[in-house]
Amino acid sequence: MPQGTPTSGEKYRHFKDKLYQVVTVASHSETGEQLVVYQALYGDFGVYARPLAMFISQVDHVKYPDVKQKFRFELVEMLQAEKQGGEKEESSVPEAGGETNLEPLQEEVEKESPYSRRKTMENLLMDFYDARTYEDKYQILVDMEEGITDVMINNMAVVLDLVIAEGPMDQRYQELKHCLRTRKQYEKSRI
Repeated sequence: MPQGTPTSGEKYRHFKDKLYQVVTVASHSETGEQLVVYQALYGDFGVYARPLAMFISQVDHVKYPDVKQKFRFELVEMLQAEKQGGEKEESSVPEAGGETNLEPLQEEVEKESPYSRRKTMENLLMDFYDARTYEDKYQILVDMEEGITDVMINNMAVVLDLVIAEGPMDQRYQELKHCLRTRKQYEKSRI
């Protein structure tokens, strides 16, 4: 296998330029076929499964002649190595007995990736969903001000069981912020 078997936590770019993270490689309960379970790092963060052979296969360049990427899904670290003029690496796993520090590589991937800003916003959105208090949700919303979208506002409103009326983005953001500020005041008095 040219790219090796995907492992949990690795990030791959689909040839249609979307970023995904591998959740696990599973076995089909009846056929035994290996399936890659992976999650989108954009939009609604959908989770998908695809046969391993298809996941690591090459792009059909007859069907998609303009695609530059060689494989259907390419490991982000491999793409980064190519971009820096290096040769493709078979794997990011160190040789037996060798040690490696992957932190600088990860920092480079995040710094260079066109998805890094969006990825940060998506991480903030997930933090918003997971926050336990309205105070925490409010602070995360404030941190998101520069990159927030209508879709994010709609999703956060659903989580809070609110309806934010359509209108200018800034107005919708301020309304959501006001609702959270009100809820956090009542949250303090409830305790």
